[in-house]
Amino acid sequence: MRGRMSINENLKTLIKMAAPLWAGEAEVVRTYWDSSIRTLETDLLWLRRQCFKEFNGKGLGEHKDLGIFLGPLTEIIDSFPEIDRSVGRHHIANLIETIHDEFTHYCLFADVYDAIKEDDTPPLDPHTLEIWDEDKILTDMRIKQNHTYGEIGIRSSHFTEGVYCTLFREGMRLKGRGGKDELIARACKVIYEDEFGHMLNGIVGLDSEKMSKADYTLMTELVIDQLQARIKMRNSEFSFPLSEMRIQEIYDGKIEPEPFDFEKAANIMSRST
Repeated sequence: MRGRMSINENLKTLIKMAAPLWAGEAEVVRTYWDSSIRTLETDLLWLRRQCFKEFNGKGLGEHKDLGIFLGPLTEIIDSFPEIDRSVGRHHIANLIETIHDEFTHYCLFADVYDAIKEDDTPPLDPHTLEIWDEDKILTDMRIKQNHTYGEIGIRSSHFTEGVYCTLFREGMRLKGRGGKDELIARACKVIYEDEFGHMLNGIVGLDSEKMSKADYTLMTELVIDQLQARIKMRNSEFSFPLSEMRIQEIYDGKIEPEPFDFEKAANIMSRST
């Protein structure tokens, strides 16, 4: 409990505001699994779109806005002559880890796509993947906020990325259903176990940042805008399992908030001190 109490009140308020919207994105995915709209074609569609995000997603303050794969890769190449001069070795190590993680996630979802597609459907080609309207709205919003608000914008984008691992957690819950659902569950479990600690550390790590109440107020506004846009992005990715009326209800708080694991957060904070 001591670790839980160390999280400052501003961060607790931010988490409280985010929790219903985390739950909203989880509801999109959970509803889709058993929806009548779900077909092989819609499964292939969301897998293509998720592969796009893992391969070429943008808006997290990555180097030159080049995306989560090319951004770090280009930064490593650009920084190579300055390693252990003006660029720290651990920063480069973190970039290499980011590239490995994101490309591994791409591989996991691409492998599911190739496993469940019909024989006459070509294998997944990442160079043919395209952003869709709702994801472009989210991406453009993030990039604009990053450039307008600097570090607060970038922190907001990182706070909302992964949305408390809701997609991966809901995917894991398909375990035991067999067939393609089993493949999705396995992929999501690997990504969840890889991402959850990083994601949680990114949230509670804000506690050690020197942010004023005004900074938190601004960040809360940016986070809410992004999380609302994420729900629409995810709803479109999964072929609209939720109605616009239900999405508005979620925006209005008519949903049980996603519980935040303060105990695990406290453990992460204690290990970092």
